[in-house]
Amino acid sequence: MLHDWGVIAAAFCYIGFLFVVAYFGDRPSQRRRGSGAGLIYPLSLAIYCTSWTFFGSVGFATRNSFDFLAIYIGPVILIAFCTPLLRRVIQLAKSQNITSTADFIAARYGKSQAVAATVAIIAIIGSVPYIALQLKAVGSSLETIMGDDHAITSVPIVGDIALIVTLAMATFAVLFGTRQSDATEHQHGLMLAVATESIVKLVAFIAAGAFVTFWMFGPIDLFERAMKTPEAVRAMSYVPSVGNFLTMVLLSFFAIMFLPRQFHVSVVENSNLEEVERARWLFPLYLVAINLFVIPIALAGLVSFPFGRVDSDMFVLALPVEGKAPLLAIIVFIGGLSAATAMVIVECVALAIMVSNDLLIPLILPRNPQIANKDFGRFVLKIRRVAIFAIMIMAYLYFRALGTAQLAAIGLLSFAAIAQLAPSFLGGLIWRRGTARGAMGGMLVGFAVWSYTLFLPSFIDGSTVGTLFIQHGPFGIEALRPQALFGADLPPLMHGVLWSLSLNVLAYVAFSLMRQPSSIERLQADVFVPSELAPMAPAFRRWRSTVTVQDIQGTVAQYLGPDRARQSFETFATHRRINLDPSAPAEFELLQHAERLIASSIGAASSRLVLSLLLRKRTLSAKAALKLLDDSHAALHFNREILQTALDHVRQGIAVFDPELQLICSNHQFGEILGLPPYIVQIGIPLREILDFLAATGTAISDRKTFTEVRLATWTTEGAPYLERMPSRQIVIEVRANRMPDGGLVITFSDVTPSFEAAEALERANATLERRVRARTEELTRLNSELARAKSIAEDANLSKTRFLAAASHDILQPLNAARLYVTSLVERQSAGEDARLVENIDDSLEAIEEILGALLDISRLDAGAMTPSIGSFQIGDLMRSLEIEFTPIARAKGIELTFVSCSLPVESDRLMLRRLLQNLISNAIKYTLQGRVLVGCRRRGQSLQIVIHDTGVGVPAVKRSEIFKEFHRLEQGARIARGLGLGLSIVERLARMLNHGIALDANGAGGTMFAVTVPIAKAVTTHTPVVTSSTPVARSSMSGALIICIENDLAILDGMKTLLTAWDADVLVATDPETAIATIASRGDKITGLLVDYHLDRGNGIAAIREIRRKYGRNIPAILITADRSPHVRAAASQEKIAVLNKPVKPASLRALLGQWRTQQMAAAE
Repeated sequence: MLHDWGVIAAAFCYIGFLFVVAYFGDRPSQRRRGSGAGLIYPLSLAIYCTSWTFFGSVGFATRNSFDFLAIYIGPVILIAFCTPLLRRVIQLAKSQNITSTADFIAARYGKSQAVAATVAIIAIIGSVPYIALQLKAVGSSLETIMGDDHAITSVPIVGDIALIVTLAMATFAVLFGTRQSDATEHQHGLMLAVATESIVKLVAFIAAGAFVTFWMFGPIDLFERAMKTPEAVRAMSYVPSVGNFLTMVLLSFFAIMFLPRQFHVSVVENSNLEEVERARWLFPLYLVAINLFVIPIALAGLVSFPFGRVDSDMFVLALPVEGKAPLLAIIVFIGGLSAATAMVIVECVALAIMVSNDLLIPLILPRNPQIANKDFGRFVLKIRRVAIFAIMIMAYLYFRALGTAQLAAIGLLSFAAIAQLAPSFLGGLIWRRGTARGAMGGMLVGFAVWSYTLFLPSFIDGSTVGTLFIQHGPFGIEALRPQALFGADLPPLMHGVLWSLSLNVLAYVAFSLMRQPSSIERLQADVFVPSELAPMAPAFRRWRSTVTVQDIQGTVAQYLGPDRARQSFETFATHRRINLDPSAPAEFELLQHAERLIASSIGAASSRLVLSLLLRKRTLSAKAALKLLDDSHAALHFNREILQTALDHVRQGIAVFDPELQLICSNHQFGEILGLPPYIVQIGIPLREILDFLAATGTAISDRKTFTEVRLATWTTEGAPYLERMPSRQIVIEVRANRMPDGGLVITFSDVTPSFEAAEALERANATLERRVRARTEELTRLNSELARAKSIAEDANLSKTRFLAAASHDILQPLNAARLYVTSLVERQSAGEDARLVENIDDSLEAIEEILGALLDISRLDAGAMTPSIGSFQIGDLMRSLEIEFTPIARAKGIELTFVSCSLPVESDRLMLRRLLQNLISNAIKYTLQGRVLVGCRRRGQSLQIVIHDTGVGVPAVKRSEIFKEFHRLEQGARIARGLGLGLSIVERLARMLNHGIALDANGAGGTMFAVTVPIAKAVTTHTPVVTSSTPVARSSMSGALIICIENDLAILDGMKTLLTAWDADVLVATDPETAIATIASRGDKITGLLVDYHLDRGNGIAAIREIRRKYGRNIPAILITADRSPHVRAAASQEKIAVLNKPVKPASLRALLGQWRTQQMAAAE
């Protein structure tokens, strides 16, 4: 046996060595991290290998053979194969300034203080037994190595080595784990000490294993002797329980992520994502190495020691002592001590952060807000230091109450407790619907079941009452037996884990579905759970707080210190290129920046509480303050989504990298153009890894490393674009790089394959261009001359056609106009009898001829290109009113209700073409509606106006809607109702296409058809037309007393017009030229009601005649220009002189409506 003073001296020397290492790591020169710094992160993950691994794995193997491997399979699965999950957790922690597991889960569920407190309590209760396990291991190892030498252990207090080690560990954790209040600041000295301890315990365990396997026994000799030892044979022949094995794998998977110390070293202390990639292979190798000699040491212990003489957990230390190797025994003791101290120190630091951030600060601040006015950072550190000592003392007391419990049993108990965090943690990463209530409900239910099925039996198992309770349940209720709930016959560990996690998940889902998530929960869910949906504007109110920049800066300084706070705000202002005025109101971005800074010190939930207390100074209530704070998050989150959506709608691929060339933002096209899978396009991935992937998936390259370096240099060089052919995707991309003010890089990627191929084709063509030019020149000369001749012939033919159409339109419509006037006069005179019916038939026939000729002329002019749009802006209400005047008499004659809904918006179109288009649609609606009504109105659609014509007519079947716009195509049902050629809608379609207006067709709900014409809304009216008001009479008003002057060079039309107007009781003066008309007016001397003038006169035109008469007898005399010329310039000239236009043949109803309007206005003026 070794002398106890030597062992204790070695232990304290080792602890002193750790102090030196930690101090060395905290030096500023070492914080820059040298060449060996890349090993610190993987080695710090080996804090997972505690005394349980160092001592307990051997003891576990002596009872359950290879079952101990389950504890290491889970971590290997997570670190080696679930790297994307770990990456995502690290990225979220960095973005949210998360400091602990409790902080992470609370941040996911709306930064809930209740959730954070629940997680913290579960973590403390679950971790204290684990810390006690380390103290038990240290105490047991001291007893084993010192044997019967208890000279120092008889000294009061000093002799309690476990207590001394407890206090030393607490002191170490306080000195190197609570150096600053910012929990996200890396503890370089502490992590260097942890990495050093990982090396020490690995070397010590391998040394012990090699000594036992190759020095004490020899591999073959050890195996042969083990086969002769009953205990060894029993251990080797043990058949593992599949359920129990998988349960331990699951628990270890959860433990490597959720144990406070593991989360701290793997997430909080992570510096960059490259460390994760390095740990993917280093950490599994470490686990393999430290477990190589577990089975040999277990067999050697069973062979060397009689059953029960030495605790099987201490075989790794007892064997060197038994083998007379005191130096090795001390090394192994130091290895076990290092395994315990590393875990205890980091665990205490992580738990102390939870205690301060999630338990004490939320209780202290609301009740004593003035405490924040002092140096709050120092106050936080004091809380953490006291918490470390408190946790260590609780663990020490638990250790004293442990008795003879096995290390593995204690460890699995803690693993099962920490596993209750898994549903809320993992569910929060994949399920957006999860809420704080669900998370708390699940954890509390799971923790209660864990306490009943696992924790309680571990305490009462040794007593008679406890045994009865376990075997028969409370009050003899067999169904409630702690290790056989409702008769479940399972191994105790599997039973407790299965029941607790199942009810945990069930409660989590059920409580989450009981109510909708709050606004802050939805916002945090958007951060933690990726969403592919397009952003929607949040319902947040405008910022109305009067909290100033100085208030925010002062609050942050209280938690982080003035220097760091000032530096952080200066960096914030520099990056955003703004000047922070201390008296200016704080903006959204500054508020969130301050919240993240405070979160780095006291956690996300408590930082939200601090800012809400600050806002309450300027708002009405705590609820209003929290609402204001949530609104700031909503605004920033919405802006971020809008930016991401905008990037995704850009055709180019865009990627933004930080100064370390790590991806911080990209759009969908970036991955598509480069052919990158989704798992590569992850936030935080270095540009070099992306290039390595492209090099690996591209064509065969002899030196991929050199190729990647060249590519990296060209892609990150600002200046001219860089073209690169991607052989694997058969495209050519253009890469442009632009530097950002903070040193970051924006790289754009464009697919320029078509232009590149065109350039190549052009280059190939240019090679033989001169030869082809000479060969083509003569052919082109010949073709040009033939083309010029053909063009001249076509222009002459088109001009002749246009002249013919103009002449034909006038010559055909002149006699038709006269006939129409005579027939209308007959219709007016005949009231009944056979003659009246014949006259009406003639009138209908003439109207049909008029429509057919009008349609044919319009089609001809459209095909000939004689109609060109003259776009202007005008009031649509004026145009609608003129159409109302024109069609109201026609609709009344058919007994149909025609309704126009007025609109005052200006539109941008050709007024005459649009009028012709609407004329055809309204005319069709009236023609094919036997009874009911026709409704014409307007609807605004953004920057467009939709003119809609509804009717209750025969309707258009859906299968026929694409055919009705063809020339001479009519529906069978419509052909039976009204005459026509089927040209009206063809004209509508061509006019709409010429005006670039949309045409829509649909069915009405009550039957009939709906046509819609979409025209753009104008900003202002540039074309002013005579205003026709809603008071204009459109009924058949009396013409008695009206004096109408008619000027027409065709005597038949002149006589017909006089006959018609006389039949309407109007007084008519006729003339064939302007001079005669002026003389007749002078001789009469009465007031003129209006002028009806033909455009084509023998001397001059009708517009000049109207202008001359108005000059002599009044500029406001109403006038109508009657013409067969439908050209735009005629209408434009008439509109400029405020002259109404009626095309030949004149529609009597429209003529009477206009004359009625004039007469009504004249009578109103006379009154």
